[in-house]
Amino acid sequence: MNRLRQAVQDNGGKTLLGAAVYFYDPVFLEICAHLGYQAIWIEMEHGHITFAEAADLCRMAAGSGMLTMIRIPDVQRANVLKAAECGPDILDVPMIEQPEQMHQLRKFARFAPQGNRGFFSVSRAINYGIRGGVVDKQQNLNGDLCLMAQIETEAALSRIDELASVPDVDLFIGPADLAASLGVPSQTSHPKVRAAATEIVRSARRHGKCVATACAADEYGFWLGLDIDLLFCTNDIACLKYAAGELLGEAREALQSRSEAALQTAENPNGARSGPKR
Repeated sequence: MNRLRQAVQDNGGKTLLGAAVYFYDPVFLEICAHLGYQAIWIEMEHGHITFAEAADLCRMAAGSGMLTMIRIPDVQRANVLKAAECGPDILDVPMIEQPEQMHQLRKFARFAPQGNRGFFSVSRAINYGIRGGVVDKQQNLNGDLCLMAQIETEAALSRIDELASVPDVDLFIGPADLAASLGVPSQTSHPKVRAAATEIVRSARRHGKCVATACAADEYGFWLGLDIDLLFCTNDIACLKYAAGELLGEAREALQSRSEAALQTAENPNGARSGPKR
């Protein structure tokens, strides 16, 4: 049982809630841990996080009791191997459209005989080989590490049952790219996107796969209604934008109120003393 499936089981079968980090910020990660987030997504497709920083974030998240997911750009051996050596719980690859890509992910992420992952005996993923038993630790890791293929194009949707049937790889739905591919860019709650998402989840469940996604707050209800396993419900940039915008709005309202009060006083300087004389 991989770590994602185990975490969902330990959570009583309920959806796990996570946050994404697009840049290297231990403070944000620690805040998420204190708030009660259960998973951290480390973004290495669009973001500029290095493998060294990703390994550090994995350490911090693990020490805080959170699952970790690293998203890498593709299934090239170097990317899969270096990300896996960081010791995440989940390894996610975007833009999967062919079963061959999923088989390649398995090949590079699993130790022999399941794959041909390089034999590195001092990796963080196997506790640096401390106290020996490297081979046993590698074989345990073959079962522990969750591999995820991101389904986010019309091409992938057209082969969804074939993709879902590939063993040992769970599915991550990318609503934004899926919407763009379906001709409704940015409309992630469009009926076409929701119908596609529902079909992907059904196919995943038929083949016993876990499902994860990320969405905005106004779409939580839809995705939770599909009983997915992992929902990333925010990210560091979104949190910064939201909080900065809210606080700026409150400050502007206070400034406007003060300006209106000052104008009223200027127009009626004796207003405070007005009233019947005695």
